[in-house]
Parts: sequence; structure tokens; C-alpha cells
Amino acid sequence: MDEPPLAADVESFRRFHTALLPERVAAGNGALAFADLADLGTLAIRTPAGSWTYVPDAGSVELLEGEATADAVVAIDLDAWLGLVSDLDTAPGLLYSNRASVPVGNPLRFMRWEPGLRALFHGLPVFDPDNVDLRDLDGEPLDTTRAFAIDEVGNDGETARHFLRTAGYLYVRGVFDADRVEAMLEDAAILAEEARPGDMTSWWGRDAAGNEALTRVLRAASRPNLRVLTNDRRLRQVVATADETLVPKVPDGPEAVDLVTILWKRPDMAEGLADLPWHRDCGMGGHALNCPSVVLTICLTTGTPEAGELRFLPGSHQGGFPFVDGTDVAAPKGVGLPIRAGDVTLHYSDLMHASLPPTSSDGPHRISVLVGFAPETAGHHLGGRHYNDALLVNADGQVDNIGHRMADGR
Repeated sequence: MDEPPLAADVESFRRFHTALLPERVAAGNGALAFADLADLGTLAIRTPAGSWTYVPDAGSVELLEGEATADAVVAIDLDAWLGLVSDLDTAPGLLYSNRASVPVGNPLRFMRWEPGLRALFHGLPVFDPDNVDLRDLDGEPLDTTRAFAIDEVGNDGETARHFLRTAGYLYVRGVFDADRVEAMLEDAAILAEEARPGDMTSWWGRDAAGNEALTRVLRAASRPNLRVLTNDRRLRQVVATADETLVPKVPDGPEAVDLVTILWKRPDMAEGLADLPWHRDCGMGGHALNCPSVVLTICLTTGTPEAGELRFLPGSHQGGFPFVDGTDVAAPKGVGLPIRAGDVTLHYSDLMHASLPPTSSDGPHRISVLVGFAPETAGHHLGGRHYNDALLVNADGQVDNIGHRMADGR
């Protein structure tokens, strides 16, 4: 007889911890999680239905009812718990939206536990960047910096398809000429002039001098010449390299928020999310509903380290990996690409990637157009506009760094 589906209720919470999760642990999920959790202490999940503590021990994870021995306690309601064990809610998404609190221990411990929790709950391996085996179609080591021409990608580009399938990203040279790039830069300048702090369609931060700095505009599809990018023949050809059938993310309202986004890299940023840590684009929630999805990035200036480069962690879409600041000494180096104006990259949303700060205060700094493609069934499991809206909680449009926010007790 099939098990009844989990629900946000007391019975499901207890059944999950006394029957379903022990079965998953015994089937190998405990061992998958232990490799990442061995040195992280113990974590308890507290809900109105009770508490359970997860204890990494003896090569697996032990489940203990209660929270008395927990080094950290995460308090969430039953809806959030169900989202967490369904791979729809995430640690950063719950913390940013104030749907989770950590009454005991360091809140960032919950963030660090996420790869282990995904292994424990869903059987997703923890990704090890030092031991990933990447091979091309001939069985040789993959050239992770390879660039493709536009006529090498698409449904018939088997080498490119294998590269994307294996590495999780694709780099395509010279997709747009200088005139088209200049037109997009003009639209970006108009959008920057129109953006206002707190308008719910833009991200803001502050530089080291305390000046407000615009880092993203989410409503770029309000410009007709940018909106048509979703149906551009060349971009559709790049997206068609994926094994999955993917369509433009459905716009919501006349501003078409999040259908097309403009990103600006700024030097000397001190606050906000202008520079993103190693993360996955589904890291704020919705993985089980929206993935596999992809993000297509058009570079309008340059993608050098001096300009603020985008780096990828090859193969990481096939496992879980912790969020870590890209400049941290413990962070993986990943792969940077010699991206120029008019070049395009495509990456799976669950691939770990980082947007590093510019290494030079002199411009030009990177300006990019981002276009998302997802399955037709994609959406928001709570009916929201976008999972990233949890970042837009401040009236002045400033997007908090989660580490700073937790340290400040917000």
C-alpha cells in the first residue's frame, strides 16, 4: 500500500521522523549526509508538532526526539517544515523571509547544514569539487574553459550538449555584434535612471563611502528591445542545447518582473548583494518545482576579474554544496572564462556559481543581461511572484547580506 503524502500536520511530522526518514537513513542517505556533517555539531528542527535532533555519528545520522542535546535549534512552522523536506524551501529563503528563527546557536549553522539536509532528506550527494570527474565524449578530461560558436550549439550540437550536461554551464562566443550590444547598454542606462530604492523591482547596496548603488533592475523586459530577447533565435538556439524543454519564465504584470534582468557590478561595495557568494539560483526556494531551469547571461562590457567576473563550479549541479563567500580562503576557486562583450553563458540554476567583486576600481565593470528559462510547469509553491522577493524586505531597497543580517539579529 502506498504511503499517504506528507502534509503540514502533526501526524506527518511524526511519521516522517519515526518511519520515512529512518528508512532513508538506512538506505544510504545517512552516510551521504555524514561526510559533510561530521564536524558541524548537532541540529534540531523545532515545530509546533515537536522537535527532532539530527546527530552525525558513526558514519551516519542518528535521529533523536527532542532538542535538549542540540547545538543549534531551528524554529519553523509546519508549512515551512514541509517545504524544507520537499526541497521547495531552503535555509536562506526561510531566514530572509523571517519564516525561520534560530533561538539556540548560530543562525548560520542552519545555512551550513543545508547540503547535509538535502542529502539526508532527498538523497542528493554532497558535491566535492576536489574529486569531480569531468570527461568529454572521448573520455578525456573536459576542457572546462572551452568556448563554443553559435553554430556548434543547439539540438544538433552533441559536443555542446554533453558539455552542458556534464559541466552544468556553456560558454558561447560572439552571439551579439557591437551595434546590438550598444543598444542594450542604452536600454540599461534608461532603466538605471528609472530605478528607485524600494520600488520592489531593483536591488541596491552601498559602497565603502556609504553611497547608494544600484546593482540590479528586475523589470528590464519593460523595454521592448530587451523583452524580445526571450524569443531571439540565437538565444533560443543556445537554450535548446539543454536536454530539457525550457521556455521563458512567465512574466507577472506589465513590468514583466524577473523575465529579463540587468546586473551591474560595482567596485568597493560594502553592503548588499552586488557580489554574490557561491550559490545556486534556486537557493531561495523552489528547486523541486522549477528545476531543471537555466539562466542565460549576455555580457555587455567585459567579464574579466578586474570587471567583476562570474565563476562556475563545474559539475556542481549534480550535488549539494554549501553557500560560501567567493573571497573566503576556504572557497573553491572554480572556473572563470575570458568573456567579452556580446558573449553569452548558459548555466543550470542549481549549478554553484559566484559573482566576484571587481579587482579594480577602474571601469568598465561588468554589465550583464539575464534571461531565465524554465519548465512550463514552473512557478512558486506559495503563490508568490518570485522566490528572490524574500530579499526585498527593506523600504530603501537595500538587499541584506545574510551573514550581516544574522549578526545584527535581524
